[in-house]
Amino acid sequence: MPQESLKEKTVKGLAWSSIDNFASLGITFVFSILLARLLTPQDYGTIALLTIFIAVSNVFINSGFSSALIRKPDLTEKDKSTAFYFNVVVGLVAYGVLFLVAPLASAFYGMPVLTPLLRVTGVSVILTSLAIVQQAELSIKIDFRRQAMVSVATAVFSGCIGIYFALNGYGVWALAIQQVTKETLRTGLFWIIVRWHPTEKFSKESFKYLFGFGSKLLASGLLASVWDNVYPIVIGKVFSPIQLGLYSRAQQFANFPSSNLTGVLQRVTFPVLSKMQNEDERLRNNYRQLLRMSAFVIFPLMLGLSATANPFIRIVLGEKWAGCAIYLQIICFAMMWYPIHAINLNLLQVKGRSDLFLKIEIIKKLVGIVFLVATVPFGLVVMCFGQIVSSLFCLFINTYYTGKLINVGFFVQMKDLMSTFFTSFSMWGIVLVLVNIFHNKWLQMGCGVFVGSTMFLGMSSLLQSSEYKDLLKIICRLKK
Repeated sequence: MPQESLKEKTVKGLAWSSIDNFASLGITFVFSILLARLLTPQDYGTIALLTIFIAVSNVFINSGFSSALIRKPDLTEKDKSTAFYFNVVVGLVAYGVLFLVAPLASAFYGMPVLTPLLRVTGVSVILTSLAIVQQAELSIKIDFRRQAMVSVATAVFSGCIGIYFALNGYGVWALAIQQVTKETLRTGLFWIIVRWHPTEKFSKESFKYLFGFGSKLLASGLLASVWDNVYPIVIGKVFSPIQLGLYSRAQQFANFPSSNLTGVLQRVTFPVLSKMQNEDERLRNNYRQLLRMSAFVIFPLMLGLSATANPFIRIVLGEKWAGCAIYLQIICFAMMWYPIHAINLNLLQVKGRSDLFLKIEIIKKLVGIVFLVATVPFGLVVMCFGQIVSSLFCLFINTYYTGKLINVGFFVQMKDLMSTFFTSFSMWGIVLVLVNIFHNKWLQMGCGVFVGSTMFLGMSSLLQSSEYKDLLKIICRLKK
């Protein structure tokens, strides 16, 4: 594919993927605020206890097959049909397991309501398995416009359903019904829009290739999903559902700018970078530019959110959620590095090194367990600080292997990112001081956002930041 054509597709893909993530998530965000005002931290803590079961099931359903389909240069109908059959079978088996283990989950946490909750929310696992190939089909074509349409529609409809049941006193069940409704509509729309269905029989040859690549990603995904939910498990068991509810909301807000913007970049750049997987010099240059641009957008967002966490939580969720502000302030410092982790791991997939992907995930989770065990006795705040140190340790591990593959290791990446980091950190310090000067939450928030954004963009312009110039070019291109 010609480079200019690839650039145009990348820019369009970024635009529509951004709309997909941030329009749908923005709508979801608004509905979650409304629901949080109607529900309690305990309701959110209860539903958070089930997250690990659904997350692990979804990893089994995907099994890395989606990435394998996107990456395969000579993709056939046999490959897609084989992936579909496998996903559906795994979805049915996963739901059967969830149905059986639901009473055990209730006994572990001492909460009988978890049994029917898990059996209802688990239906979403089967629904997800039915749309994996359809979504991969659109990603292969770098067609995120139709994915955005699906995401926005499902976010609006499921949000309305959740609000309706919350208003009618269903409590935690409003969240469960919302989740199942969202997956039902999402799957139905993907089938209508993509109009793909399996036309070939199951192929052992296709399965061998897909599983050969995807099995390492499956193991890595399982590790990541279990690890992502280790903190909720420990908090729910050692502390209380209320504290878990506060922590989970802080984690959700920290994830919003970091994980979701990273998801936009990953979804678009994985198929794009895969097309240059055998051109190391071109891959290296594009990869470094992607890292710098990601940091330029995400670092100031995360540190700005950290500095304004207190007024933000009080304005958005109300005083009953004020306890989660301290967690949000700290978690933002850990999550700001998430895009750098994710993009480094993305490169391993592009180069077909899912074996290294798995190896890195195992090492990182062992490091994380050490920090978790060391910090639990000191309380939830110290556990959050431990996440920052653990994130930096794991960053060094990720970048070590990137350096081996394309000679862009830890020190090269840190050199590329330091300018943005220090500009963002300076902005954080000024905004934090400003927030503490005022006492009115609206004044704290308004001044914090205005001064922070003006300061960061002003400093970037004065320093003639290449990322600032690149961002302006992308905006101009999107306008055209």
